[in-house]
Amino acid sequence: MGYTKAMLSEKDGGGGVPPHREIPHYYGDNTRVLFVIAAIVLIVAQSTGAELPLSTIGAVISAVLLVIAAGITNPVQGWIHWLNAVVAVAGTLLFGITAIDYYRAGVSIFDASFLYIEAIALLSLIALYFTTRTIRGFYLKPI
Repeated sequence: MGYTKAMLSEKDGGGGVPPHREIPHYYGDNTRVLFVIAAIVLIVAQSTGAELPLSTIGAVISAVLLVIAAGITNPVQGWIHWLNAVVAVAGTLLFGITAIDYYRAGVSIFDASFLYIEAIALLSLIALYFTTRTIRGFYLKPI
């Protein structure tokens, strides 16, 4: 999706779409995408009968919270990135530990439950990386 000049025009009385600007050290857009993908994987995994470390209601609530966190992520409010970090750490720990436990218990790496859990663990870990980079950017001083 690209912005067109017509979209940026205020001739029609609308405010138009503000031009995209680069914000140094801001990776909230990446985190947002990873959270939405993780929410989708979580719902698909639960609905296909995967053995997740969450109950059905826990999986749905977690997916909703991931989407809400993604939706409110923005470059202006620093507190949301700390919340994103907590969410990403929780996902990494919960699903990462479960994936390792499944692997050590001899569950096949091609088992659907293992694949879903591993995918969510890795999505959470990557989201944690981008969130940490964003938080770091808030504290960097221009040189």
